[in-house]
Amino acid sequence: MINRKMFTGLLSVLMIFLAGAAWAGDIALTSIGQSPDSMMVKVVLKKLNVNPDTDNLLRTEGLEGKKILIAVVGGSSKGLGAAGIDKEQEKQRATALLQGARDKGIRVLIMHVGGEGRRGKLSDEFITTAVPFADELILVKGANEDGLFDSLIEGKNIKIRTAENVRSTSEPLKEVLSGWGVPVS
Repeated sequence: MINRKMFTGLLSVLMIFLAGAAWAGDIALTSIGQSPDSMMVKVVLKKLNVNPDTDNLLRTEGLEGKKILIAVVGGSSKGLGAAGIDKEQEKQRATALLQGARDKGIRVLIMHVGGEGRRGKLSDEFITTAVPFADELILVKGANEDGLFDSLIEGKNIKIRTAENVRSTSEPLKEVLSGWGVPVS
């Protein structure tokens, strides 16, 4: 038999759980550049009990009802080919999506989790396209050795958070998402 105190406690836990579940529909996750890095970020988010709507070809129309867009930047010619698009089409999609998010008041978290080893001409083109739209940045250590990210946010009040590797992005993700009102564990 459940007494009133136990019922109140269970109800509180259920409310917290449902509040977190409601956020799942408020967050969109996409790739900019079609690398598999967004799927790695999705795994980290799941461990934080955040289950975003994921679409690596997300367009502005898919932002309806969203409050946060997490865009993971990294170029992959193989990924672009599999998606049936070229570099210019992806840059156009990214610009329209990120501008659409800005116009709708959606917060944008840009992540680059490939580090220095996953930088290069193709990735840098997507980074240059996406980063100016960022409200927050999370990078894997080494990604900003050349100062590219610094130069793209110069004059803006944006903190670059770094992590040792993809797995350790959980801490900066907690900071950003908690700061934006998302319950994370």
